[in-house]
Formats: sequence, C-alpha cells, structure tokens
Amino acid sequence: MLIRPRRNRSRPALRRLVRETHLTTGDLVLPLFVQGGENEATSIPSMPGHARLSIDRIVAKADEAVSLGVPGIALFPVLPDEEKDPRGSGAAKPDGLLQRCVRAVKSAHPDLLVVTDIALDPYSSDGHDGVVIDGRIDNDETLPLLAEMAVAQAEAGADVVAPSDMMDGRVLAIREALDEAGHSDVAIGSYCTKYASAFYGPFRDALDSAPRAGDKKTYQMDPANAREALREVELDEAEGADWLMVKPGLVYADVIRLVRDHTALPVAAYHVSGEYAMLRAAADRGWLDYDACLLESLLSLKRAGADVIFTYGALDAARLLAQNV
Repeated sequence: MLIRPRRNRSRPALRRLVRETHLTTGDLVLPLFVQGGENEATSIPSMPGHARLSIDRIVAKADEAVSLGVPGIALFPVLPDEEKDPRGSGAAKPDGLLQRCVRAVKSAHPDLLVVTDIALDPYSSDGHDGVVIDGRIDNDETLPLLAEMAVAQAEAGADVVAPSDMMDGRVLAIREALDEAGHSDVAIGSYCTKYASAFYGPFRDALDSAPRAGDKKTYQMDPANAREALREVELDEAEGADWLMVKPGLVYADVIRLVRDHTALPVAAYHVSGEYAMLRAAADRGWLDYDACLLESLLSLKRAGADVIFTYGALDAARLLAQNV
C-alpha cells in the first residue's frame, strides 16, 4: 500500500502536529447561578457539581476560573417567588441581585469577562421570557423591558449582555438603548438560534423558571428547522449583534456549522444543562469516563465551528487541558 493514513496516527507527537481542531481553556465560559444570602450554596440535584451560590461564593468561583485561565463567566439570577411579577420589574433594579453580583465580581476581577442574561423568565411570575398578556407572549410589549434590563446590567459593569429571550427585534432595541445610555462598548452576544429544546430541564430546575402555563414554542425555534436559523442570523447581524449563539450545542452541531458558514461574526455554542447532566449521570453509574467524554463533547462543538463554548464543565475542562489530556 502506498497510502497508509495510520502513519499520521502512529505516535502522540505526530498526532498533535497534524491535529485539525484545538480546544483551549480560552474558548470557555462558565455559567453560574446566583442566589441571595451570604455563604450560601443550594445544591441542584439535576446538575451534579453545581449549586445556586450567594454572591460571595460566586466571587470565589470567579477566583477559581481566573486561576485556571477561564476567560469568562455567565450569570443567571435565582429569585424567590415573592420578588417576581407579571412584568419582571425586578430585572432592571440597580440594586437587584444580578447587578450586585456583577459589581462584586468586577471589583474582584476587573479583567474577567462577565456575561449577563437578558430575558424576563427569572423575574416573571409567569415564567416566560416575555410579558404574558391575555394568555399570549406579547413581543413588542417586552422589548422596552429587555432594553431597560440591558442598560441596568451594563451600568453594573457587564461586558456582554446576552439576550436569550428570542423576541423579534430585541437586539436592535437593546443596542439603541445601550448606545443612548453611553454604553456603546458593551457587546451584545445574541442567543440568535435558540431552540425549544427538552435539554433545558436541569437549567429550569436551577432557576425555578419553568413556564407556569404553556410552553416556549411560540418564540423559541422549532427543533426540526435549520434553514430558519439563517433568517435569525441575518436579522441579528443587521440589528447590531456582536456574536451569535446556537443553543443547545451537541444536538445542534449541524446548525453551528451552518451558522459558521454564513457569518463572519464569532459563533458561540451552549453545552446546555441537559447535555452536561447526561455526562455526569452516566459517569456516576460507571457507564462512561466523564473527563474523556467532556473534552470530546467540547471538542466536537469547536470542530463544528464554535469560537466560544458555554459549558458547566468549564472548570473541569480547564484542569484537564492544563494536564495536556
């Protein structure tokens, strides 16, 4: 045989030299759940290894992220029901839980990238990403509330505001509000292509943010559609998005590649709670190697075209990558 592909696999150094895709710690963002109180950690049974953390403990996790070289964290607030209302009015309070957490993290680590979520569901008594009026999610009534939320987060020190709500026109509304408030340097990381996925279950457990009635299928994308993602890409680019997110990640790798091939903007992928929890649950039963499968999963997202990967396994992956696994 003249051609033997195995020659390029014959030894570790050679495999490293010809490797096509490289996963690094610098690709990762760690999502964290912030709750009230002090020195508090509330376990999340469906997400082993993660908990709802008080602000001081979030800062401690930020310390850990920085020490491992993880460049960013993404914050999601957990609020008690008594602080929620139909319009999610707590979202824009300057002294709200999320805003206080951003200030604390940026005070401790000014160079750590802080990404904040833009959606009403953590603050809404209806559990939806937009305002519910007469049983339906009102797109246009929601936009100014999202814009106000984004400005409050920017003023607290957020580096990237990340609208995950999937309301039409929200990127433009947020960009205009940020610019008018003097925050033209704050980036918008749009959840451009967010599907109505069953893989978000553990995340909703963590935030207690499941819809009180109905579902999110009238605003999140149909899992059967891929070409529709290109409409969202075109709109969000035109409205001023700075990078684009595909969510979930693993089961939508084809969409990540499609988006990558149709935009010059950075593309992010979210290795979501269900995808992470499956690895942990199977590993706990001895059915697979968590470390190896985590790195393989994240590498697949990079190979598909993601520049940025949100993953609950960011700290685990960073430790493994430091060992040149």
